[in-house]
Amino acid sequence: MKLFDQIVSAISNPTQEASTNQIGSVINAVQQLSQTYHTDPGTTQSMLSVVSHFVRSSLQEKRATGGTDLVQSVVSQFSGTSANSQAIAALFSVPQLNEMITAIASRTGLDSQQIQSMLPLLIPVVLQLLQTGASSENPQTGSNPVLNQFLDANNDGEVNIGDAIQLASRFLTNP
Repeated sequence: MKLFDQIVSAISNPTQEASTNQIGSVINAVQQLSQTYHTDPGTTQSMLSVVSHFVRSSLQEKRATGGTDLVQSVVSQFSGTSANSQAIAALFSVPQLNEMITAIASRTGLDSQQIQSMLPLLIPVVLQLLQTGASSENPQTGSNPVLNQFLDANNDGEVNIGDAIQLASRFLTNP
């Protein structure tokens, strides 16, 4: 998986933000989300996959209109392992948000209220994973190979945040 390879490469590159602690905090946030909302890890992974598809589309639109530095700035500003409802507003219009909730509900069987309450954490977590490739010297701008790999995917299934988090979890437990 190319995205996961970029993340692993970023961990070993001192000029990028990625660290095993950062990846571990993403994995812990996802596990805690599953526990808090009583969803099995497979359901949470499915949610992450759908969310990542919508995040990718939104960031691709932002890149087309505002450039790469704008996208990196958005990722830097809204990434994290804590809930942040501003991340939703920064990336999605109400119709896009409704479309994403419907897609998640269809794929997971979760009700829309539960999904809405989970999105303020899911979206920053996706952005946090993308932030791993940011420059450690200037995280707001510059080249971010993890983000670039994510954005340049051609929707062939090669980029799946849920799969990347699952692989990262295995990587951290079996280095």
